[in-house]
Amino acid sequence: MRRLRSIALATLLLAAAACTTVRNPVTGRDERTVMDEAAELAEGKKAHPAVLAEYGELKNAKLQAYVNQVGQRLAKQSHRSNLEWHFTVLDSPQVNAFALPGGYVYITRGIMAYLGSEADLAGVLGHEIGHVTARHGAQRVTRQQTAGLGVLAATVLGAVLEGSGVAGAGSLASQVSQGVAAGYVARYSREQESQADRLGAEYLARTNADPRNMIDVTQLLVNQERFAADRAGAAGREPPKGTDWLSSHPSSEQRLSDMRTIAAQYKGHYADEGRARYLQAIDGITFGDGREQGVVRGRNFFHEPLGIALTAPVGWRIDNGGDALALLDPEGSAALVLKTVPPEAGATHEAIIRNAIKPDAGRTEQRSLNGQPATHFIGTRRNERGQSQNVVLTIVTGPQQRHFALLYLARDAAALQRQYRALQEAEASFRALSATDRAAARPWTIEMVTMPRGGFAELARSSPLGSHAQQQLRLLNAAYPSGDIAPGQLVKTVR
Repeated sequence: MRRLRSIALATLLLAAAACTTVRNPVTGRDERTVMDEAAELAEGKKAHPAVLAEYGELKNAKLQAYVNQVGQRLAKQSHRSNLEWHFTVLDSPQVNAFALPGGYVYITRGIMAYLGSEADLAGVLGHEIGHVTARHGAQRVTRQQTAGLGVLAATVLGAVLEGSGVAGAGSLASQVSQGVAAGYVARYSREQESQADRLGAEYLARTNADPRNMIDVTQLLVNQERFAADRAGAAGREPPKGTDWLSSHPSSEQRLSDMRTIAAQYKGHYADEGRARYLQAIDGITFGDGREQGVVRGRNFFHEPLGIALTAPVGWRIDNGGDALALLDPEGSAALVLKTVPPEAGATHEAIIRNAIKPDAGRTEQRSLNGQPATHFIGTRRNERGQSQNVVLTIVTGPQQRHFALLYLARDAAALQRQYRALQEAEASFRALSATDRAAARPWTIEMVTMPRGGFAELARSSPLGSHAQQQLRLLNAAYPSGDIAPGQLVKTVR
């Protein structure tokens, strides 16, 4: 989950402009574009603060400096060394990395937890540098402009209600939190991905790093997909579609084969991959949900900065994604969605319902959720197509007089009726954090230990990761699904 907050209605649109001709620094060929280099720099500079506001910058000066050092070394050997490059670690558990036009490159602590060496880090950054040097973001925007499309940002409560009911609740990160980067990076073409892979390998070789480390990064993405599919299968759910880096940077067995072919073109002796250096750099970073995003622990969700907690009904799951939290029933037919309410929506519950929902009929009922004043609303509203839409939600005032919306979503009226009692149970669990809750809200961290004699089985016994601990730890240490690491070797664990 990114920072649990409201995003104001906004649309990030490039001003319509006549195409101009620029020479691509990588190919040397002229191409028609709506973004020359000056426009790229301006767009990157404008979007950078919004990216930081959306994801949050990781508060770790040493790690930020380390990643910047690796990135700058690669950028100096790139086709656009003249740019002022910026490399930022984002405080996000997502397995993600992306770049904006103009030399702004981002990598999350989520993907850094799974990388195994400085050369792996260079592989990710080199790939993203390749997208910038080859002007892939500018090419995408040019295609959108010539097709009459803009770059979409995010919306507020209406986006959830306008979505496909509970189906939207299960993929809030993509439906509600498009974010400022989405228009530039989702989804690259196969040709662009391949070109970025080739450029990343070239930049690694130029800095005396082994391009074969890009194979490791691609294998990591393939294993992430396998792990997600295995977990979904064990829970009786459909495998998830690609998300985060897997969405904008699709991984596949074919791409892994292509990367092996690319890396094989490079022969020579390369510097040490920097495994010890890298592991020391990430020792102690947050793993999974962090303080600013709120944490999921079993059936419970705790958000220490907001001072709130919720508990899902037995058998339900929690999707801590994007700028909303979803508690979903086992069949995926109903969900309770929690969102913060922006101050501009109103100071009272009645004003919030009137301004944010714009109902054309309905009734309200006063409630108290563990001492927090609340107003329940059942009614109808007109959607953007003018169709009548049923709305069930509760507005609650939590700690620090901050308002929250709890939206009841369901596949259809029958599902809503069937799960209504459970939805009310989930709503009734909304509470201010207790001392016990605060203790449970502590984030997990990555720590370096030597592999015990009992291998991953023994390592998993001291891990909080639950029933999938062994496989998760294998994934963290590039040993998924069945690899072994000799006792005494330095490995990552989660505390």
